[in-house]
Amino acid sequence: MELKGSVALVTGANRGLGRHLAQQLVNSGAKVYAAARRPETVELEGVTPLGLDVTDENSVREAARIASDVTLLVNNAGVSLYNPLVSGSMENVHAEMNTNFFGPLAMTRAFAPVIEGNGGGAVLNVASVVAWMHPAQAGSYAASKAATWAMSNAVREELAPRGIAVSALYVGLMDTEMTAVMPPEGKSDPADIAAQALRAIEEGTPEILADEGTRLVRQGLSATLTAQA
Repeated sequence: MELKGSVALVTGANRGLGRHLAQQLVNSGAKVYAAARRPETVELEGVTPLGLDVTDENSVREAARIASDVTLLVNNAGVSLYNPLVSGSMENVHAEMNTNFFGPLAMTRAFAPVIEGNGGGAVLNVASVVAWMHPAQAGSYAASKAATWAMSNAVREELAPRGIAVSALYVGLMDTEMTAVMPPEGKSDPADIAAQALRAIEEGTPEILADEGTRLVRQGLSATLTAQA
C-alpha cells in the first residue's frame, strides 16, 4: 500500500519503536493517530494523540469509533516483564499475553471492518525474534510473541479476501527503554527498524526480518531440537 495519503493508527506511539513509526509515517505524508494509554505523553508534531488501552475492550471500541478513517493499523504496543513461565508470576503471564497478544487481536478485530470500509489497507504486528527462540527467563514474553506469529499468519489468510494485507515485524534487541537494562552491544537503531518496516508495508511483505540475527533464527527453525542438560 502507499503510505502517502494513508491514515494510520500506531499503538504505543509515545516512545521507542512506536514513536519512530508514527514520526516516519507523518514524514511520508500519512495522517497518524498516535495512541498511548496516556495521550499527554505523545510528544510528536503532526499527529493526533489518542488515548487507548489495548487491554480494555471499551477503550478499543472507542478508538475504532474515533479513528473511523484508518487504513493502516500498527499493533506496536507491548510489554516485557522478564518472567519465567513456571517460577514467575502468573499475574505477569497474563499481563504479557493481554498486552502482546489479546490486545493486538482485539485491535485487529475492531479495525478490520473500519479498514475494509475505507477501501482496504494493511495491518502491521510488531513481534520479536523470541517468537522462534524461547529463553526461560522471558518465557511468558516469548509465548506471547509466538502467539503473535500464529495470529499474524492466520489473520493474514482470513483478511486477504477483504482487501487487508497483514505483515509481521520480527526483530531482536533494539535500543529502546524496554531494553535499557541490557548492555548496548548488538542493539538495533529503532529508527532504522521503523524505516525497514514501513518500506516492507509499501511492498506488501508479509514477514519482515529486520536484522541478521533474526534471519538466522528464522532459518534455523527446521533444526532438530536437542534435550537440555
